[in-house]
Amino acid sequence: MLIRREAPADEPAVRAVTTAAFAKPETPDPVEAGLLDQLRTCGAWLPELSMVATDDDGEIVGHVVCTRGHIGTHPVLALGPLSVHPTRQRRGIGLALVHAVLGAADATDEPLVALLGNPAYYTRFGFRPATEHAITPPVPTWADYFQVRTLTTYDPALRGAFAYPEPFNNL
Repeated sequence: MLIRREAPADEPAVRAVTTAAFAKPETPDPVEAGLLDQLRTCGAWLPELSMVATDDDGEIVGHVVCTRGHIGTHPVLALGPLSVHPTRQRRGIGLALVHAVLGAADATDEPLVALLGNPAYYTRFGFRPATEHAITPPVPTWADYFQVRTLTTYDPALRGAFAYPEPFNNL
């Protein structure tokens, strides 16, 4: 497996992986695939933080992205969606993708990464409830699943309401 930056030619394969990862019989075109399409066309897209996992044949089997979010006026990152093709799940691909994007975010002096996700999965990466850092989710009922991972340049004075990029508001 290789983790690398997404290239422009990877876009259809990334969309296919995201669709496969989140599709259900009642939602064959899941919201996460449409969200990814919208994120690509907004000013919050950070190409250096869109990463793919490829197998030994070069096939894309997973994807992760961080986009520009904010706490007040301070720029931070929003992680998601994270996608692994269903036939490749539970093999460490998601783990490798999250580690890679967190390392890249830290190397570019980002202060923290926020996400909405299952705490049982994301605590292994150092994510903690955002409320422990006095950061509030955009929707109060998300509090149990809204988490942050602080990075090297994090300043504890960074507190307040988190805002996702605009496409998240269209879900």
